[in-house]
Amino acid sequence: MAKVISTLFISADGVAEIDPAWHFPYFDENMGRAVTEDYETSDVLLIGRNTYDSFAGAWPDREAAGGDDAPFAKQLGDTRKVVASRQDLTFTWRNSELIDGDLLDAVRGLKADESIKGILIPGSLDVVHQLLAAGLIDELRLLIHPVAAGKGDKLFVDGAAVQHLKVLATESFPTGVIRVIYAPVEPPAPAGYEDVKDFPEGK
Repeated sequence: MAKVISTLFISADGVAEIDPAWHFPYFDENMGRAVTEDYETSDVLLIGRNTYDSFAGAWPDREAAGGDDAPFAKQLGDTRKVVASRQDLTFTWRNSELIDGDLLDAVRGLKADESIKGILIPGSLDVVHQLLAAGLIDELRLLIHPVAAGKGDKLFVDGAAVQHLKVLATESFPTGVIRVIYAPVEPPAPAGYEDVKDFPEGK
């Protein structure tokens, strides 16, 4: 089945609502490479309404301008984009379509489609929250910035179910950004103080 991968820029205190003031100072060639690698995993973008509006308001113009980021802008334009929205949308960006029906059912259908290589979710926190709760995300690819944002929407929200994760890969950048790739995993066996009290304490 096709993997569903969430890719997010995130602060050290878990905020995944990007503020340009703390994001762009840490963007360098290493982060650019990581983003490129994430996009290469997939041939379908799954995005929410706000992310679509942001992307469609910028990338077509960048493609038309023919600057340094025009090739990436063209790649985004050529990619199939599936948009989750509770409202009807008029699409101005090519290869864009609205999810017909329930989000979770639509994602299960995309995962089961043998013609699809992978499904990438850039940003789109509301979509990510719903899919995490339903167990439909296969990887979380986080670029953790060395900053405490202090405010903004978080990846893991208060009151959500516990999410157990395993680390698939890590990488540190000279800027202090840490790239971590997680995958959901079954919880470990239950344990308490009596199970660990005899472990050496740093010896």
